[in-house]
Amino acid sequence: MDDEPLSRWAERRDARIGQLRAVPLVTGDGPRASHLNPEAPRAIQRWNGHLWEPYGFAANLAEARLVLFPRAEADSEPSRAPAVRPRLGPGTGRHRKPPAL
Repeated sequence: MDDEPLSRWAERRDARIGQLRAVPLVTGDGPRASHLNPEAPRAIQRWNGHLWEPYGFAANLAEARLVLFPRAEADSEPSRAPAVRPRLGPGTGRHRKPPAL
């Protein structure tokens, strides 16, 4: 059996300390996917190395994302550049449109 050394496992576990997650506060069998109830309130939890402990509260998914990913949200809003479509080069690929006659 390929057992992992305990020191490597401990390093992996310690690397997650301080990680945050948002859990929807809805009835059910535990944490669910975030996209299912975007308007539901969220409990923000922090990993302490052994269990998830309460850290904060968010009113909805958008507010929870601001707490979980502060730099990513701040960087993405000011740019708002139009999406650039990829340019297709010459070729006869399977999904290419036939040439106009």
